[in-house]
Amino acid sequence: MRKYLLIGVSAFVLGAGAMAYVSPIAQANNAPKTKTYKMLELFGDVLGTVEDQYVTEVDDKKLIEAALDGMLTSLDPHSGYLSPDSYEDMQDTTRGEYGGLGIEVTSEDGVVKVISPMDGTPASRAGIQAGDYITAVNGQSVLGLTVNEAVKQMRGAAGEAVTLTIAREKTDPFDVKLVREVIKPKSATAKMEGDYGVLRVSAFNEKTTDETQAAFEQLKAKNPKMKGLVLDLRNNPGGLVDQAVYVADAFLKQGAIVLTRGRTDSESSRYDAKPDDLDAKLASVPLVVLVNGGTASAAEIVAGALQDHGRAVVLGTQTFGKGSVQSLFDVDGCGPKPCGLKITVARYYTPSGRSIQGQGITPNIVVEATAPPAEAGDAETPRERDLQKRLRNEQGDRAAEAKRLDDYQLQMALDYLKSWSVVAKQMVKG
Repeated sequence: MRKYLLIGVSAFVLGAGAMAYVSPIAQANNAPKTKTYKMLELFGDVLGTVEDQYVTEVDDKKLIEAALDGMLTSLDPHSGYLSPDSYEDMQDTTRGEYGGLGIEVTSEDGVVKVISPMDGTPASRAGIQAGDYITAVNGQSVLGLTVNEAVKQMRGAAGEAVTLTIAREKTDPFDVKLVREVIKPKSATAKMEGDYGVLRVSAFNEKTTDETQAAFEQLKAKNPKMKGLVLDLRNNPGGLVDQAVYVADAFLKQGAIVLTRGRTDSESSRYDAKPDDLDAKLASVPLVVLVNGGTASAAEIVAGALQDHGRAVVLGTQTFGKGSVQSLFDVDGCGPKPCGLKITVARYYTPSGRSIQGQGITPNIVVEATAPPAEAGDAETPRERDLQKRLRNEQGDRAAEAKRLDDYQLQMALDYLKSWSVVAKQMVKG
C-alpha cells in the first residue's frame, strides 16, 4: 500500500464511490469491538433488506461504495474514497495531466462551490469564477449531492460537451456550455512587466518544481537585472507538499517553511529551507505575493511561510483557509485496478505556529479584485488631461495612465514593488 502526501481542495477530477479497508495495524492494536461488530451486522441486515424490498433491483457494489463514501466524507470535506477510475484520475492530477473541464470545487451546505477555474482550461475560458455555485449538470440538479457524486456527472470523454448551470451572486442562474478536454495546464508560467517579473504558480503537482525552475530561467534571460518579482498564487487550489516547499524554499535562505502535526509521529514533521544557488539569486529580490479567496492549502503554506519570515509583502484578499493535510493510500481488492483512500492525517502550521484552518492568510495589504469606485467629487472634477487643446506632455502620456493593466491586483502589486524602498520594505518589517 503506497501513500502520497497531498494538500489541496477537492478537485474536479474526483469521482463517487467507496470501499472498505481495515488497517492491519488497527487489527493488531485494538481489542475486539463488540459494538462495532454489531453495527457491521446491522449494516448487513439493512443491505439485505434493500436488496429484497427496494422497488427495483439494486447494484450491491454501488450501494456499498456509496455507504462507505458517506462514512469517509462524514469525517471532513476533504476525506473520501476513490473508485479505481477516480483514483486513476487523482493520480493523473498530481502528475499534472488529466481529462475534464479544469474546475476545482468543494462542497458548501450541500451545494457544489467553485474554488477556482484552472488557467488555460475550458472552465477558465468560459468565464467560470471562484465563488460560483454549480446547481445542475446537463439539466440535472446536483443540489444535495456529495462533491464526488456531482463531479462524476461532470466527467466524460474529451471532446464531449457538458452544460453547467451556474448561480452567481447578484446574477440570475445561467447555463454555460463547455467541451471536455485533456487538461495539461502548466503549473508555473512567467512574464515581464517592464523591469519586474511576474511568476504565476497555478497548482502544485509533480511538474511544478521543473516548471518553476524553467520560469525563473526565462525571467532571468529576459532581464538579468530584474528589480522585483510578483509571485501570483491567486486561485491556486494547492497540491503536493514537497512542491510547495520547493517554491517557498527558492526565496528563503533558512528557517522553517511548514510544520505538520498528526496523531502519530510519522504524520508530524518539519520542512526547512535549504540554501542553494537559486536562493542566492532570489533571496534579496523584492517580492510581493498575490493571494485571494481561491488561494488554498499548499498555496497558503507558501504565502504563510514568506509572510512569517518577513520575506514578502502578501497582497490581495483573505485566502481560503484549508489547514489540513491529506494522504492518498492505494488499496487492492477493488478489481484489476487499485482504488484509493484520501484521508486527513494532519494539520499544518506556518513557521510562527499559526493554524490557518478555517481562517486563511490575512494579507499585509488588502486589495480587492477591482478598483474602488471613484468618489463623486473626483468624477465630477475636471483635470488638465480632460481639457480640449491641452498641451501634450513632451515625454508622452504616463504609462500608468495610458497602459494600466486590466488586472487591478497585479497592477497594485507592481506599484508596491516600484515603491519598495519607501512602502513595501516597511510592510515586511512591520
